[in-house]
Amino acid sequence: MAFFISGALGVSAAAGALIGVSVAGTAISAYGQIEAGKAQEAALKAQAEQERLAAESRELERQQKLNAALAANVVGLGVSGIKAEGTPSSIALESAENISLSEGMMGLSDRLQQAQLRRQGKAARQASQYAAAGTLLSGAGDIAPYVK
Repeated sequence: MAFFISGALGVSAAAGALIGVSVAGTAISAYGQIEAGKAQEAALKAQAEQERLAAESRELERQQKLNAALAANVVGLGVSGIKAEGTPSSIALESAENISLSEGMMGLSDRLQQAQLRRQGKAARQASQYAAAGTLLSGAGDIAPYVK
């Protein structure tokens, strides 16, 4: 290979070998950077999916606790002989509305966190591509003085 490079570029065999090694090293480095970016993006996507599943689990747990609390309130009102009309009913409705708003905010926060992880993955992939391009340009600059 060194002979081919030296003949094609009009340089000595030793210089051709060094140029060949430099080109190979530059290409391998660029490839490694791109693959590292892909791996990081995949890891962040997997983390976002795990976060989505955890958020669904937390939501289910909150719903179960809410249902248990509402059922306990209904039973408590029934046992005490208080009718679920008027003030007790309006208190229960306001409480349910507040819980619903709170759950909505938690769900939004979970979705924002997942979206942030996906954006970080895309940014990592893009950064690796830019780094690889920089490596290729740097390698070309290192070899340029030897090319006639």
